[in-house]
Amino acid sequence: MSARVGVEARGGLHCETSTLGVLARHRGVGLSEPMLFGLGAGLSFVYWDAKAMDFPFLGGRVRPFEVTRVLAARLGWGLRVWETASPRRAWENVAGVLEAGDPVGLQLDSSRLEYFSSRVPFAGHVVALYGHDGRDAFLVDTGQQGGAVSTSLASLAEARAARGPMSARHRSFALDVPEGFSASPQRLRGAVLDAIVACAEAFLRPPIANLGCRGIEKAGRLAPGWWERAREPGCDLPLAASLMERGGTGGALFRNLYRDFLAECAEFVDDGALRAGHRGYAEAAVLWSEVAAALARAGETGDRGALVRAGAVLGEVARVEREAMGALRGLGG
Repeated sequence: MSARVGVEARGGLHCETSTLGVLARHRGVGLSEPMLFGLGAGLSFVYWDAKAMDFPFLGGRVRPFEVTRVLAARLGWGLRVWETASPRRAWENVAGVLEAGDPVGLQLDSSRLEYFSSRVPFAGHVVALYGHDGRDAFLVDTGQQGGAVSTSLASLAEARAARGPMSARHRSFALDVPEGFSASPQRLRGAVLDAIVACAEAFLRPPIANLGCRGIEKAGRLAPGWWERAREPGCDLPLAASLMERGGTGGALFRNLYRDFLAECAEFVDDGALRAGHRGYAEAAVLWSEVAAALARAGETGDRGALVRAGAVLGEVARVEREAMGALRGLGG
């Protein structure tokens, strides 16, 4: 038995917004990837370290699936979510959506997918499933991974069943866009303002020191000691740099995506605070790429002074992003 839904199988920069784009376009809504990310208040920062880790994790977004939840709620879209411990029930959930003529989003461990370029476990990955032929599943992943791709149903089941940090219990989801929904600037204006202010508030007032602007400051203070902290500096530092620039972030640890979101918003929201925030994130994006380059250089050449430079740039990033978010928090006021 097989099933296939006609979709625009175009992969984007980031896994969750790529999937949202597929699901939204199928419902007749063509929002850009930066707009999906921004409306979902996706930008963040987390500095996560633990003894069992080879190297600290530097994340630039909110936790997996949060963009989807926030976006749907903010735009008034229906969001159907299924989770189960049963592999059989998990497949029945997605098969039912496909048979009804809709693609379905899946959260899974990317390292178990046969086409995926990295074998590093990551259970927060999201793809769109649009069909199967009884042997292989047909997916849309990021453009970096090939866009329209396929993997065996056995590997898909294994990826969905994987456990570990950021994993979900065979999570699948579908979007329901109300009839007559308009993605016009007039319809989006209020949602855009709410999303930007909410993101700024969360960034400026994080509950713990590892998040938001405080987390960036902490990373800057600790960066000069990352050579000693790394288990294998020659591998761990370049990998961290690669994840920041090419690990589905859109470049510059998601700052390119947020910069482009703010630029798109500025086309229909005339506000000085928005323009100031956009200038700030244009600068922050360049600085994040400098941090990544410094980490790569340190690992590849053994130049520990590059980590001192990375720490100094992170301190500047914290200042720039704090000022940008401070301006955006007052948007529309």
